[in-house]
Amino acid sequence: MPTGSAPTATLDGWTIRAFTGGGSTYDCFEKGEGPGVVLIPEVPGITPEVLGLAEHLVTEGFTVALPSPFGEPGRAATAGYTMRTIARLCVSAEMRAFAVGAHRPITDFLRALAADLAKRTPGRGVGVIGMCFTGGFALAAAVDDVVLAPVLAEPAVPFPVSPHRRADAGASVSELDRIAARARDDGLCVLGLRFSRDSAVPAARFATLKERLGDAFEVIELDSSRGNPDGYSGSAHSVLTAEVRETPPNSAFAARRRVVEFLRERIT
Repeated sequence: MPTGSAPTATLDGWTIRAFTGGGSTYDCFEKGEGPGVVLIPEVPGITPEVLGLAEHLVTEGFTVALPSPFGEPGRAATAGYTMRTIARLCVSAEMRAFAVGAHRPITDFLRALAADLAKRTPGRGVGVIGMCFTGGFALAAAVDDVVLAPVLAEPAVPFPVSPHRRADAGASVSELDRIAARARDDGLCVLGLRFSRDSAVPAARFATLKERLGDAFEVIELDSSRGNPDGYSGSAHSVLTAEVRETPPNSAFAARRRVVEFLRERIT
């Protein structure tokens, strides 16, 4: 099994403001200097592990905007807290957790936040990272030209409770058409990450994206099969947070490094 623990951090040093966009208002935490990255938290919210990733991006020279659309910022994840958050998100009209080929209203807020960040930071555009429940939201945000580096870490929505949902890309038909056109005409690239045995992020979802985007969809699939070299369990899920080990570095650490490289390549 992996030794050590995932990097964590606190909210110390982060500024907070309420941001309104796309018809919604959420608190948004911000820190850093340099090109902008919108980091959308995973369920159950802005946990110490999510903040560990955010601080790493700040250290790597990015301005990070961290919205809080659910959960209690800074609170550690527990099974009960996570399940209660999921239950609320399942009935949220903003999130549409089960809808197929659907536009999700939360992405209107995220696009507005990305556009605002792009105006205030250097670089050619911004990156957007979504994780777990929010993984596909980063894809939908890329309909806007300011988003040059969408990162889909273990995108789990729509919940894969049927074959149709397992193959769904997590965006509406028109959004996916627009993203495919940007990939074809403008050189947009999308980065996707998942564990090989993660049933919450079925391979069929990435196959759909690969079919639509071709070489513009870069896939990092970490081996979580039985006996894998890094000792991941079959339930390993959070590529960029809970499964990262820095000493000694594991493949999730390498995936996080590739995300930083991808951001630098695309937005600086």
